[in-house]
Formats: sequence, structure tokens, C-alpha cells
Amino acid sequence: MIPESFKQDLLNRVDIVEVVSRYVRLKKGGANFQGLCPFHNEKTPSFTVSPAKQFYHCFGCGAHGNAIGFLMSYGGLGYVDSVKDLAASAGMQVPEARPRSREEAQCETERKEQETSLVAVMEAAMEFYRAELKKSPRAIEYLKGRGLTGEIAARFRIGYASDDWQGLKNAFPDYEHKSLADAGLVIANDGKRYDRFRDRIMFPILNARGAVIGFGGRVIGDGGPKYLNSPETPLFEKGREVYGLVQARDAMRAAGRVLVVEGYMDVVALAQFGVGYAVATLGTATTPVHVTKLLRLTDELVFSFDGDSAGRKAAWRALEVSLPLATDAKPMRFLFLPAEHDPDSYIRKHGKEAFEQLVREAPTLSEFLVAELRSKIDLNNAEGRAGFLAAAKMHLEKMVAPALRMQLVREFAALARVTAEDVERLLAPASGPGYRRPAPARPQSRPAQSHEWKLLAFVAAYPGLAAEVDFSAIDAQTMEGQVLGEVAKWCRSGAGNAKSVDAMLIERFQEEPYAGFLFNAQAYPLQLKLTREEAREQLIQELRKLDIRRKKQEINGLLQRLEQGALTKDEHVRFGRMVAEVKQLEQKLAADGQS
Repeated sequence: MIPESFKQDLLNRVDIVEVVSRYVRLKKGGANFQGLCPFHNEKTPSFTVSPAKQFYHCFGCGAHGNAIGFLMSYGGLGYVDSVKDLAASAGMQVPEARPRSREEAQCETERKEQETSLVAVMEAAMEFYRAELKKSPRAIEYLKGRGLTGEIAARFRIGYASDDWQGLKNAFPDYEHKSLADAGLVIANDGKRYDRFRDRIMFPILNARGAVIGFGGRVIGDGGPKYLNSPETPLFEKGREVYGLVQARDAMRAAGRVLVVEGYMDVVALAQFGVGYAVATLGTATTPVHVTKLLRLTDELVFSFDGDSAGRKAAWRALEVSLPLATDAKPMRFLFLPAEHDPDSYIRKHGKEAFEQLVREAPTLSEFLVAELRSKIDLNNAEGRAGFLAAAKMHLEKMVAPALRMQLVREFAALARVTAEDVERLLAPASGPGYRRPAPARPQSRPAQSHEWKLLAFVAAYPGLAAEVDFSAIDAQTMEGQVLGEVAKWCRSGAGNAKSVDAMLIERFQEEPYAGFLFNAQAYPLQLKLTREEAREQLIQELRKLDIRRKKQEINGLLQRLEQGALTKDEHVRFGRMVAEVKQLEQKLAADGQS
């Protein structure tokens, strides 16, 4: 666990404008910077980065975060990797949760040195393979025959491994060096060494930072296997990486989707024909890490599989992995091509428009799930419908997306000729332990900017104002009131005095179920371009309005008692005083133009 003090120090030192500017073209507009949002496709800039507050917010799609969150959302990095990346750029060392022993420190140093060494080895191998491609008319003709241009080959840094048992000797004079085997480039067996990749088109596999971590080799002739991947190494874990992500990022943002295919050549061929948002898994089934990483980067995830039985089995495995990760806002689809085609052959024969039409019309996750379950069960008898519900139950229990789950419950119920309530009762007894955070109660309908919401916005934007909030008039039953209470409590604990308080507020509350609600409020004064003093003045006015509301509620209660003849002498005095106070407060508001 990374200490809070370190994260606070880190966010003090880094400049979010500099971090975002590495990836997004920003233009200064007043006190802030604007640009086209990297998280959705837009023509008019709605993406704002605040150097004063050290957070970004998109007023189009609602994306919001600090420098750490930006690297996670845009770069696809995990939380710890994002912190380490920022720390490295600031010349800081991420501390351990506990002091490391001398042995642990030594092992960590050796591991980092090994990774640095292996990256250099892989980069050198890639350049060697690219040079070899230029020398091989046969390999060049093969790529041309697949419709690839030199430009696309250069973009994906494609190379060629010659049909030589020790071809890498020409790139590495010390062919016996341990690093070549550690990187998976050579195989050491019975005292002999030889190249792993021979007579293959070479596709470099890059990590999120663009470093070469592995290779995929596609055989040119009829020999097998068709694709050969680097083995697991200190750099490369195939269940966590996808091919072509670095090259696909811009197209993914523009299209709002990512297409997951099965082969490297499919990725490259699709890019050649203008479908640049494709990536490929690395000779392994889809993993939760793949799905999570890709959903962070785009709005729609489309899996492409062959239409044969093997393709449908692979698709079903991907569905099972994806169900617990599905969200209400980011649909997943399953594309099945005709049995005689893969994406490469289909787009070459039918063109981009026809292929993209298939992508757009591909069955959604829910459609694929329902269709597969229906195809295996006879729904014309009670036993079949019972079996159908039993199968549906297994999948519904994995889902955490509330709206999608509700829709599927209703659809399964209709097919099984029962009610949605019947299905929910069927699910309830088998509910597992409550390890998931329960969804918060839906707040009652109210104006989008209630007094409590505005107070929350001013305090979230300027946490030091929390000390001026009188909670006696706040409706603690509302979502706004509850969140305001939590934020004010955090601010008053001393956190509100930190230099990087705005970025640290995001760190503190980003995992809460109301995070999106809070972050929209935090960005509100940014949209209005309010200074701290202007926000303070408006906060005081909102507190006056709340005070008026509270007093009027009490006046109404006293008025009812007055009409019933039950008012005491003291209550008569209080009634008169409250009416006078309300009138005075309303006059102040009117004088300030705030009525």
C-alpha cells in the first residue's frame, strides 16, 4: 500500500498540465487549458485541465480525475504503475509499505537492472529483424501479397527472421549471453543454442509505454505452428498484454470502440484498410485483465471470432470472462464472420464499409448469451424452461451491472413464462457473501442544483470553505447532504489544508459509490470560472437560503398550532421573531441580487 503522505507529496510535485500535454494538444484559455477530450469523440473542445486545482474534467462525457487517474484511464496502466510512472518523472522513489530487507532490496535492484537490460536486447532484436526484412524479397513479396504497404509495415515495425538457426549472431556477437535466453529470443537445449524464430514475419509486441517486450512470428510457408509467440519472460506475460494497442489508441478514441481479433495479421490488415481500432490477444484466451484494460480505454468492446464451432467456443469463454466486468455504459459485442473468412480475408474481399457494418450490427453480450442458452434447450415444456432458468441463473449471479442485469432478468422471465419477480426469488437464496459494495439508494427526484448540491460544489472545489458550513439547516436525507457531510468531515480532519487538496480529494473518494456525483460537483465552479472569494460569497448566499427554508418550515409548524389555538406565549414571541428574521434574510438576498 502506497502511503498517503507520499501520494500527496507526488501530486504536489507533478503538473497535471504537463502530464496531459504528453498525449493531448491543449490550448490555454483563461486560467485553465482546453482541448479535445481523449476519452470520447468530439469536434468542439469540452475537456478542461486546471493547473490551479490539478485535475481534469470533460463537460461532455464527465471524465474526471487527477494526474494518477489520467495515466490509468488514458494509458491503460494499473494504479501502482501509474504512481510509479509519475514518481519516476518527478525523480521520486515510491516507498515500500514496510522497510525492505537487504536481500529484498538487492533482489529488486537486480530485477530492475534485468528488465532494463532485456528491453535493450529486445529493441536491438527488433531493429535487426526490420533490417532483415529489407534484405528478403521473399518476405517483402509475402507482405505485398497480403495487401500491406511499406508504410503500414513501418508503423507496426514489422520485421523478418531468416531461416537461419543462429541468425541473431549477426545482431549479438556474444550469442551465448544469458540475456538472449532470458528474453526468449534463443532456445538453450543440451548445451546448444539456436534462434526461437526462423523464417517468420516478426511482429513486435509493445507495452503501454511503447517498449518492445515480446514478439509474435507468423510462418511464411506451410510449416507449423502458424503463429509462434515469445515465451513468458520477466518482461512479457501474454495474459496481460494485447498486440497493436499503442498503434490503435488514436483510432479507438475516434471510433469509440476496440475490436479484439485473434491474429497479428488481422490487426495489421485491418489497419491497412482503415480500421485502425483492432488489437489481438497473444495466443491465449481472453482474460479479465484484457477486458478491464480495454474497457478503460474506450466505450465499446467488440470481440471477433471465426463462425465455426471452435470460434463459438472461444467466444463463449470470452463471454464468461466478460460477464462480471460488464457495465451499463459500455456495451460488448460478439462478431462472427462467415466460416470461410477471418477479418483479414473478409475486409480484403468486401472492403471497409461492409466489414464495419458487420461490426456495428454484431450481437451484443446479452443477445449472444440469450441466443446460446436458447439454442441448447427446448422451451416448449416445463423441464426445458426450468433448465433454461437454472442455466440463466449461473450467469446472472456473475453480473454486477444493475440495469443490464435487470433487462436480462426480464428477458429470461418472459422466455421461461414466469415473472421477473419469480426470477429474482430464484436468484435470492443462492446469493453469495456480500463482498461487493451495495449500490447506494437512488435519490428522490430533485432539481439538478439544490442548495445542498451547490454547497457541495463550493466545498469540493474549495475545501477550506468547509469550516464555514452550518450543517443544522442541511437535509441529511438527500444524497447531496450525505456526500457534503462526508467531504466536510474529511476537509476538517486537516486534509483540506494540503497544497494538493483538490487532487487528494479525488484520491480519497474515487472508490466511493457516489464518486461521479461528487466529481461533477467539484467541476461546477470550474465551469462557472469562480474564484475562491466568489465561491465563498455564493456559499454564504446558499446558506442564507437554507436558513430561510429551515425558518419557513418552523413558521409553518407554528402557524398550524396558531390556527388550532394551541400556541403558547413563548411560541407567539418566537413566531413573530422568525417572521421578522425571514423578512430580513430575504431583503439581504434581494439586495445582493440573489433572491
